[in-house]
Amino acid sequence: MELLHVENLCKVYGKGENEVRAVDGVSFSVPKGQMVAIVGASGSGKSTLLHMIGAVDRPTSGKIYLDGQDVFRQNNRELAIFRRRQVGLIYQFYNLIPVLTAEENIMLPVLMDSRKPDKEHLEQILDMLGLKARRDHLPSQMSGGQQQRVSIGRALFTSPQVILADEPTGNLDSKNSAEIMELLRRSNRELKQTTLIITHDEKIAEQCDRIIVLRDGKIISDEANASPKEADSHDEI
Repeated sequence: MELLHVENLCKVYGKGENEVRAVDGVSFSVPKGQMVAIVGASGSGKSTLLHMIGAVDRPTSGKIYLDGQDVFRQNNRELAIFRRRQVGLIYQFYNLIPVLTAEENIMLPVLMDSRKPDKEHLEQILDMLGLKARRDHLPSQMSGGQQQRVSIGRALFTSPQVILADEPTGNLDSKNSAEIMELLRRSNRELKQTTLIITHDEKIAEQCDRIIVLRDGKIISDEANASPKEADSHDEI
């Protein structure tokens, strides 16, 4: 079942001689429950693509459909709600609120919606992430790996349609990188969570079900990975 469909997507900056086509006619579909790596060198357009899929940035042209919904047919208010409820974003540098505890950071998207948090679901998330002992800690009281776990918990808490992770292990050592990738694989397997991961690292990509390669804003390769590898905490990731 197709969950995400990207159709001839373009993002252009500047005009004339200064024009830069950061994303140039990209099209692909992702079935529900698939874990996809989007790889490419710096400047290949992979983060720009992810931000458009997450409705953080509007495309110059093209369409994005999530579960049949034309994402950019919505107005700005509807897009803000869409981002909070339908998309879980995970960033390299965590983007946690420094004055909120781990528990409060995880619940933030729901609290911003003025909705009542599901405390049973919160306990499940904290347990899966191994954060129960850190639930009342501020980000400054946690390691980088723990902060990224909180970031993953925040992304999972709303049970979004899709998880979008932008270099989620880029700021971590090899041991923490392996643990974060295992958590993302676990949420993908156990929660059937559709996941797109931006990375420049082949070892991260090899753990995904499919690898899409970008170069100069275009897809140059899109192949299934028949045997995703497990993370090895002893490897340099």
